[in-house]
Amino acid sequence: MLDSLALLLEKAFLLAHFDIFSVLPCGEKKETQAHDEVETERLLQKLQRGDLLEVPRTLFIHFGIYLGDGKVAHLIPDILPALTGDASRVQRVVSNTRLLLGVLNKRAAVRVDSLQDFAYGSPVLLNSMDGAVGTRPLAGEEVALRAEKLIGSIPYSLLWNNCEHFVTYCRYGTAISLQTDKFCEFLKSILRDQRSMLVATLLGVCFIIYLGLSPCTALPTFLILFTLWMAG
Repeated sequence: MLDSLALLLEKAFLLAHFDIFSVLPCGEKKETQAHDEVETERLLQKLQRGDLLEVPRTLFIHFGIYLGDGKVAHLIPDILPALTGDASRVQRVVSNTRLLLGVLNKRAAVRVDSLQDFAYGSPVLLNSMDGAVGTRPLAGEEVALRAEKLIGSIPYSLLWNNCEHFVTYCRYGTAISLQTDKFCEFLKSILRDQRSMLVATLLGVCFIIYLGLSPCTALPTFLILFTLWMAG
């Protein structure tokens, strides 16, 4: 059952999270890998222990803390630690399927990976949150020690305990997520839009007509409409 679900999820998100090396000719693969290795070496020369790293993903930004020696600590959703105690399997690079199932099951781990595995082919930004958070970063060694103390399995929440909360706690002493704040502001803008109320009303009426006017269908519908009306 789990394998079937994993296969379906992997196919559903293949276009959003595909591996570029799987579609490149052999020559281009080598050129791309060589380019990535050069960029990684250049970046390693700039990095210091405790730096905050971020890489863009398709739908979000992923964050980590540099520990030195080419290693990065980052919080990432992962279902595999809940299914097996085989450390060799768990330590492999987290696949998209493992990540998605981890999100659905609210399981994650603070793990240490190489800089190249952490970046996953994306450009790496360095300490770009220092001016946005409004709090001075802690000393680099303290930041790294905080990250190292949290290594291991932890509960996960897409909005309230994600990779950004992890790095901001380590670097600034306060767990916050600017991505979560932006998402909540987006939801507020939708609730404040009167058109949302009209659409919800139309859907509620259709829902009641389709299922029939009974307390178990009408009451939740009216409560949702009342909440949207008060929020707007």
